Amino acid sequence: MTLKIINPESLGAPHGYSNGVLTEGGRLLFISGQIAWDQQQQIVSTDLVDQFDRALANVIAVVNEAGGGAEQIARLVIYVTDKNEYRKRLKEIGGCYRARMGKHFPAMVLVEVAGLLEDRAQIEIEGVAVL
Repeated sequence: MTLKIINPESLGAPHGYSNGVLTEGGRLLFISGQIAWDQQQQIVSTDLVDQFDRALANVIAVVNEAGGGAEQIARLVIYVTDKNEYRKRLKEIGGCYRARMGKHFPAMVLVEVAGLLEDRAQIEIEGVAVL
């Protein structure tokens, strides 16, 4: 399985994501939306950065359980309840991201939503990995 990053010059250089990811071979793992909860399904913090870190860790845990690693994640969709807070905390969020994902930047999208199923959740992350 290989992932080839696709970033057309005509779109400019992306920062913190890739415009496209092409894959050959492998199996697709669809990762449902993960929020910042622990094994007892309790939200770990009210802080957005802590919630981002735990939600991303939960996504990676699903990939690991399927026999893969973070570098095999091809796409992430990040849902937030406050995009302005996300922007304000971007440096901290980026630090958490790099600690878990290194310099692997899949295709990504950030979507602001009115709310998430779990009222205390401020962020939810879903993804697709190629194993």
